[in-house]
Amino acid sequence: METPANNPIVLTALNSRYMHAAFGLRYLYANLGDLQPSACIEEFTIHQRPLDIAEKLLAHNPVIIGFGVYIWNVTEVTQTVAVLKQIAPEIIIVLGGPEVSFAADQPAVADAADYIVMGAAEKSFADLCRLLLSGNKPLERLIQSDELPLEQIQMPYRYYTDEDIKNRLIYVEASRGCPFKCEFCLSSLDRTAKPFELGVFLEEMDSLYQRGARNFKFIDRTFNLKVSSSVAILEFFLERMTDDLYLHFEVVPDNLPEKLKAVISRFPEHALQFEIGVQTFDEKIQKLISRKQNNTKSCENLRWLREQTHAYIHADLIFGLPGDTLENFAGSFDRLLSLRPHEIQLGILKRLRGAPLNRHNRDYRLRYNPEPPYNILSTKTIDFTTMQRINRFARYWDMFANSGRFKCTMPLIVADAAFDNFLQLSDGLYQTTGSTWKISLKRQFVLLYEALSRRQDIDEQVLFDMLSLDYSRSNEKSTFGQLLGKTPGIKRSGIANRRQKQMLS
Repeated sequence: METPANNPIVLTALNSRYMHAAFGLRYLYANLGDLQPSACIEEFTIHQRPLDIAEKLLAHNPVIIGFGVYIWNVTEVTQTVAVLKQIAPEIIIVLGGPEVSFAADQPAVADAADYIVMGAAEKSFADLCRLLLSGNKPLERLIQSDELPLEQIQMPYRYYTDEDIKNRLIYVEASRGCPFKCEFCLSSLDRTAKPFELGVFLEEMDSLYQRGARNFKFIDRTFNLKVSSSVAILEFFLERMTDDLYLHFEVVPDNLPEKLKAVISRFPEHALQFEIGVQTFDEKIQKLISRKQNNTKSCENLRWLREQTHAYIHADLIFGLPGDTLENFAGSFDRLLSLRPHEIQLGILKRLRGAPLNRHNRDYRLRYNPEPPYNILSTKTIDFTTMQRINRFARYWDMFANSGRFKCTMPLIVADAAFDNFLQLSDGLYQTTGSTWKISLKRQFVLLYEALSRRQDIDEQVLFDMLSLDYSRSNEKSTFGQLLGKTPGIKRSGIANRRQKQMLS
């Protein structure tokens, strides 16, 4: 049996997946100063049982347990804290993170905590721990963090373990904050964006690189805000380019000056991914939610990135914004799809605690799910049934378009009226299957054949050929014709039957 550990301070987070590392915990640990020898980091996933999590946390004999609370883990953190309070009520529970950082709008788990640290907590969490371990108690249960100058913050990168570097995404940030005021985003509360000292930051990146890190995910809200820094960072990685180097950046679509384009165009395939938040092309909605975006310039830049670079383009749209309608969203979707990003992520609006967008809740009748992730259920202009249809649309779009498994067939599906055609397909698939989950790959091919062969504007010979080409890349031993032959109850035309006989002969 293992000897019990003795760590008075345990920093913990429940990540959505194992490959995600809790970046915030490493910042807190890095800034504990003289308390570091008394502290440790324990990471879990939301798929682990609260009882098992509690057991591992208690094995450290902690005095203080600090949890990071986010929209994706608040349910599981709530359950784990409840278990801990039953088993060891003397342990001090400290919560931090965006889900608990707004005093007037906190989830139920806040009531179970002993202390809540709101905002960037590198200094305030360490100060709280010193006070508590000395036997004193703060006067206030809610602690508002003071914003530190970035040069006073100890960087966290040395606290990525070798296992992290080998198996996980390595989160990094060259700057904090955002100058834009898009009301659906918590970054709209920032005064501006502030960069870390570039030379120091690049030294940290070089240290990670020398240790073997090759998968860097930048969490800067606007990587291309200060172009000179963006160019310097990209040049840094170009000098160290390897076949397995992968960089992820969030960029605004309307700010790609020539100097930045020149360096982006030098990157090879599979090295760059840009997450580009378009969200909506509707100018009235953009104005309503304080989003500044030059739509013409955004389209030009997206088209240039797709046609003149090897960057992988992941573009985002949000459905359910105040004033949005099905027709408006269809227009944004069709316009974005025409620019040919590799992926379109269809996000359903979620209520973020403290976000300025909440000022529209009454006027636009924004109704949200009371349970995490607080997704929008209906608005003044979008009823619940329509919202459900787009939820299914988004799931099927991930399955058939974003997966990349149907590259030959997708042009037939979207044709000249992309949004309308795919919505029709989505409705039909749900009527047939009653599900948007756990549909096997073979079943996906059969479902597409059944649905699309009924469309008058699709030639069945072409449909069969395109699905056959896609299926041939799926690593299945059978052919598409053989798959149809083995599927009971499927109605096959003469084309499909003839093709099946040819492939079997």
